[in-house]
Amino acid sequence: MQQNSDTVKNLNNKSMDLSGASDKKNGSSGSPKESASHKLLMKLNATDLVVIIFYLFLTILNLIYHSRIIEWPVLILINFAVISFVVSVAYLDDSGKRKFWFQVHYWYLAPLILLTFKELYLMIKPIRGMDFDYVLINVDRFIFGTDPTKVLLKIANPFLTEILQIAYSSFYLLPIILGINLMMHNRRTALDFSVFSVVYGFFLSYYGYFLLPAIGPRFTLHNFNNLNNELPGLFLTNFLREIINLGESIPSGTPNPADIVQRDVFPSGHTEMTLIVMYLSYKFKAKSRYFLIPIGTLLIIATVYMRYHYVIDLIGGALFMAFTMWSGKYIYNYWQSVKGKSEFEYSKF
Repeated sequence: MQQNSDTVKNLNNKSMDLSGASDKKNGSSGSPKESASHKLLMKLNATDLVVIIFYLFLTILNLIYHSRIIEWPVLILINFAVISFVVSVAYLDDSGKRKFWFQVHYWYLAPLILLTFKELYLMIKPIRGMDFDYVLINVDRFIFGTDPTKVLLKIANPFLTEILQIAYSSFYLLPIILGINLMMHNRRTALDFSVFSVVYGFFLSYYGYFLLPAIGPRFTLHNFNNLNNELPGLFLTNFLREIINLGESIPSGTPNPADIVQRDVFPSGHTEMTLIVMYLSYKFKAKSRYFLIPIGTLLIIATVYMRYHYVIDLIGGALFMAFTMWSGKYIYNYWQSVKGKSEFEYSKF
């Protein structure tokens, strides 16, 4: 009996050894589902990860404040569609079968930023319920003793207005120009980090919109309907203003535009993102910096001159930019290390 018992134990041990060897051979130390999900996670780059986290954040907010957000079911469906799309594109790009997916993996982010911006439009005012322009106005007056937009009216002239309106309207083009420049010179790592920094910076500014919603001096300190008369341009100013107004959900003829306009003043995303693009173009010695830095400087001046922002918004944008570049490098390199890739350093790329 003892001999039979020992025989059975030996057979069981051999079976376990064979099972363990099979697991090692297949490279699986856990369940197949865990292994597959981990492999899929590793196909995401740092930008994909930030997008997914932010869209999960928006989904959670929609669930928490569903009684205030009328469109919450649609927004949640859109959010999960975006997350599924990002994962799918990352998977297809990683397979390396078609260069098409490599391009999609970069350029899907341009329309995504606009989509995210419009989702915030449907969320911020219902969630927060009030604007904080009075805080920003008082800070400006504390610093300058007056309202900077009113002071700048003294130097306004149609030529200057035209130049600054054009510069302000180039906002979304600046990161695209830098991206194309880096892509054309096959600077893949510099491009990856730049795309990550821009997207991460956008999302951080969106957090700011939730924290301190405001509509800006063109509504609070000036008569919005008199803007074209008080700050006339030459040829393109009025047309470009209308495009920007349309993007902020106040097309021409909108009644009570201050009640409807997007809450997107603090921090100044125009300042934050423009500084990020200018900084990256300088650090990477991109040829496009000779265009991006001058036009970016004009754009930042235009944010106050054209009455879109208070000066404190620009200060906030600069602080957000500094935090973006400081924290972003740590986050990017952390994910690089998780994926077993080399860390990013400006001097190397």
